[in-house]
Amino acid sequence: MSDDNKLNLQYFESSSMRGLYEMMEHWQNENRKRLLSVSIQKDNDNFCCVALTNPTEVFITGPWPLRVTQSW
Repeated sequence: MSDDNKLNLQYFESSSMRGLYEMMEHWQNENRKRLLSVSIQKDNDNFCCVALTNPTEVFITGPWPLRVTQSW
């Protein structure tokens, strides 16, 4: 698997919210990845977004078989 998959931080910036949305939508369609979490802030005259992508690899660590206990 490519090391590129481990890079899941993205930055977007635009002068309008609509422009930011269109930039993020274009990125999603082009890269075929979901954004797991986004934080949008106004920075002077721009709207900025730091986003985390949903990684395609997931590692479950711990004893196998995984034992789940209910505590409520």
